Amino acid sequence: MIRRREFITLLGGAVATWPLAARAQQPLPVVGTLYGVSAALWAGNMAEFRRGLAETGFEEGRNVIIESRWADGHFERMPGLVADLVATIQAAQTIPIVFTTGTDPVAAGLVASINRPGGNATGLTNLAVELAAKRLDLMHEALPKAGKVALLLNRNNPVVSQGEFQAMQSAARGLGLELVILNVGSDQDLEPAFANAVEQRAAALMIGSDAFFSGREPQIAALALRHRLPTMVGGRLKVGPTGVLMGYGTESTDLYRQAGIYVGRILKGARPADLPIVHPTKFDLVINLNTAKAFGLTVPPSLLAIADEVIE
Repeated sequence: MIRRREFITLLGGAVATWPLAARAQQPLPVVGTLYGVSAALWAGNMAEFRRGLAETGFEEGRNVIIESRWADGHFERMPGLVADLVATIQAAQTIPIVFTTGTDPVAAGLVASINRPGGNATGLTNLAVELAAKRLDLMHEALPKAGKVALLLNRNNPVVSQGEFQAMQSAARGLGLELVILNVGSDQDLEPAFANAVEQRAAALMIGSDAFFSGREPQIAALALRHRLPTMVGGRLKVGPTGVLMGYGTESTDLYRQAGIYVGRILKGARPADLPIVHPTKFDLVINLNTAKAFGLTVPPSLLAIADEVIE
């Protein structure tokens, strides 16, 4: 069983949502949510989370209370925010936890196994780290003559960044590519990072799957266009503005709807130990031909043939 202090250590920069035991004078169950990003950035995902809760019969303000804490990109605040939420509880020795993460939850030590998590935690993964190698392979297919590719990571979230780096580094060696690592931690770091990638003659840029980059697609696309740097992101919803060439992954909104469903099931009495980890079953490849045209690139027909969406 994961004790509170151990969970704070293991969680790091991941996202967690957990039902909290009702306080002594509180007639409704309380659901605490903790995210590494801002409330504005995650508004869509929170709407889907509430939708999932509603599908199991729980509506905020009517029969459940939601207390949220936001790190606003400052992942070092996460342990304190967890402690703050835990401090709102006077009962219960353990807290049921439902997490969403881009890493392997077994490798991260969050659960004992995929099918039987054990303890008081279960959740969902979008396999972002596991898909890192696939994204690099797709970029290599688009730019077969590339010899060097840059990877943009959030230095403030080493749990996700380290796993993604290792997966992509291994894939790069297999493809005969040199991988340039660029670490950022704020909006002000993005422009110098793109300039650094160009200075080091990277043929393309891979954007890390960290939540820091979510919502910054317009800025990333503008920088990619200005520096004429073909860019790959994770997930179809992040492809749109000219500048981003491709995206591959799963939609995060459904992940949070399913998290809401799991929380609702636990509120009705299900044990996290008995709820298997949910994996996405559909992955989309989106290619922006407007970006390809702006860069003077010809996307191979073999890549277009397997794309789920082509933006023209």
